[in-house]
Amino acid sequence: MAAFVLLGAALVGCGGGGAPAPVVKEPTESKGPVATRSASPRADAAAGAKPAPERGAGRGAVPTMAPGPGGLTPVYSRRVAKSPKGAEKVVALTFDADMTADQGPRAASGERFDNPQLIATLRRLKVDATVFMTGRWAEEYPDQARSIGGDPRFEIANHSYSHYAFASPCYGLPTVAGPDMTADVQRAFDAFRDAGAVNVVPYFRFPGGCYDDAALRALGPAGVTAVQWDVVSGDAFAKDADAVAEQVIDGVKPGSLVVMHCTRSAAPVTEQAIRRIVPELRARGYRFVKVSELMSRS
Repeated sequence: MAAFVLLGAALVGCGGGGAPAPVVKEPTESKGPVATRSASPRADAAAGAKPAPERGAGRGAVPTMAPGPGGLTPVYSRRVAKSPKGAEKVVALTFDADMTADQGPRAASGERFDNPQLIATLRRLKVDATVFMTGRWAEEYPDQARSIGGDPRFEIANHSYSHYAFASPCYGLPTVAGPDMTADVQRAFDAFRDAGAVNVVPYFRFPGGCYDDAALRALGPAGVTAVQWDVVSGDAFAKDADAVAEQVIDGVKPGSLVVMHCTRSAAPVTEQAIRRIVPELRARGYRFVKVSELMSRS
């Protein structure tokens, strides 16, 4: 029961409904760096730390954001048009593939932390998307991680290895110590590589959406851009797919970034909601893009 409560807290923190907003502190030293195209590893990487991947299969340099003052990890939450006429109707759907380090026994007993039907529906509807994956998820489902990470329609971003919090309090999640944060992120990137995923981008989503200046500073050596969201789908533990769809459709604006989940047992109606979200937003003139394309247009 305790483990179930912990997963519930984690998913709610990732954008589920029915709970207070997560403890999210905007960086006090930076007002939002501009997006740039990074062509080389971060120069200030800590000794022994590997830089985040910068290229996907068959693509050029992936757009990232310049670090803030003092090397603070930059944070991106949506595309902001430079002018009203520049408000192109693009939206990025993102899916958190959550699994904590200690949930192996639950997976072994039959609980499903994946959602292959959701991925199949995205493919069938020809929707580009970004999957924020934990390293533990990639280890549990290496074939799926490799398939997602080998499909040019998708890109895999980092959601930590263990889905432990990078700031506290954060929905009761255990906390990663500051000196261990970069190693935790790198462990997830290593898991993606070991699974054979190719389209891996240097983006990171904080578990629970919780971060502070200390976390942004500690992650500097990882060379990632932190990616949040501006539209919460409310799909975590939801039973009404139409309610999830309406929340997304009503919240989307040009340049929005939507957070959803790719975890069958804890977000069971997401695939059904997508079947309504996609055609309705397309009817309103929206085009679906990955985070990397959204960021490249910022």
